[in-house]
Amino acid sequence: MGRVDHLVWSAPDLAAGIRHIERLTGVRAAAGGSHPGVGTRNALLSLGNRRYLEIIGPDPEQAEYRSPRVFQLDNIVAPRLVTWAANSTDLAGCAGMSFPDGQSLGRLQAMSRRRTDGVSIDWRMTDPYVEIDGGVVPFLIDWGDTAHPAAGQTSEIELAELGIFHPDPPTVASKLHSLKIELEVTRAATAGLVAVLDSPAGRVELR
Repeated sequence: MGRVDHLVWSAPDLAAGIRHIERLTGVRAAAGGSHPGVGTRNALLSLGNRRYLEIIGPDPEQAEYRSPRVFQLDNIVAPRLVTWAANSTDLAGCAGMSFPDGQSLGRLQAMSRRRTDGVSIDWRMTDPYVEIDGGVVPFLIDWGDTAHPAAGQTSEIELAELGIFHPDPPTVASKLHSLKIELEVTRAATAGLVAVLDSPAGRVELR
């Protein structure tokens, strides 16, 4: 799981999503910030080893934003794990690559937000609006010179396992391999992710 940067847990209401994760793990996520022009805001929970859980929800204070919102936030009715991000130092190469079925990770995006302490953080990522194979193929992210959001944070939770499920495991595994990601893909009726966390409340599964 060395390439896992963060997991994306979408919630129709951010405060409710934070409370949900706290009930499961015994740990409260720290406020992240708003994503200007995207219509979202987040909270972060360190998972150790420069990884974190991003709890993301609509930002009611943004009157104007790109519609629809990312990560299914205009459609979901209950919090769930929708996708994940893998770290990369070759975003340009990967974004320009097409998979055999014609899909791609989309154009590169330059993003920024301001933390609650006023510090601006910047990163680049492949298009977060592109969802490949139900979200089990990750988007890619590069923090550049910005400190990783989980760096230096005390972590009470560890990511023990990330399970990837899909009706066509060989196809998904091939796409992951082309991104230099080696994770097992398990056959299932529908695409989905399962994150296994070791937390103060015991072992927890997020789906």
